[in-house]
Amino acid sequence: MRLADLRAFALGLPHTTYVKQWGECLVFKVAGKMFLIIALDADLADAVVFKCTPDEFDDLTEIDGITQAPYCAKRMWVRVGDLAALPSAELKRRIQHSYDLVFAGLPKKTQSAFRAA
Repeated sequence: MRLADLRAFALGLPHTTYVKQWGECLVFKVAGKMFLIIALDADLADAVVFKCTPDEFDDLTEIDGITQAPYCAKRMWVRVGDLAALPSAELKRRIQHSYDLVFAGLPKKTQSAFRAA
């Protein structure tokens, strides 16, 4: 999946913003909470990092090219270092799920305000 496609998909999720931080990383957030990191190598997506459940973590890290994300909560974030490890549709589904997990963890008042907007 190309960088432009990843960025467009993530920004298409409601109330998503992004910043460039930690050097060459695009960090996508909802209400200031990150749900996706795209590590860049020049203008290419080098790797993606997203949130998952502990059960999903076990399944995902059994796939070649997917590991525990460094510096992120153990067993809750994975790093897809080989973007061919997941088909494009599956990667999008996982990014959407990461967004949903983070959104569900937001305060109820914030969730209600976003749903009303």
